[in-house]
Amino acid sequence: MTDITDPNFIMKEENINKASKALKAMGHPLRLKILCVIGEKELPVMDIVNKVGTTQSNISQHIDILREKEIITSRRDGSRILCKVRDHNILQLMEAMQQTFCTIEQ
Repeated sequence: MTDITDPNFIMKEENINKASKALKAMGHPLRLKILCVIGEKELPVMDIVNKVGTTQSNISQHIDILREKEIITSRRDGSRILCKVRDHNILQLMEAMQQTFCTIEQ
């Protein structure tokens, strides 16, 4: 792991902006839950609705935000809209958050 206090560690402005944009989009509990449900899969919106447990309208609004922020992509397959996480880096970030915040207490 890189030590961010190391003077040789320099983040490009572009990467800082990208990270900030991703964190803002993921900062809403429902959007984070949507991303956790999708994970590495490609899921239809209605599967996401059923697993998250809110209305289809509400999920669609949050999916639109995640799509606008380039966190997820979606495509039409017949009458279904399929969603997946766009960038593998987002999945790595989610994994780090799970390891940090979702550890099993013994």
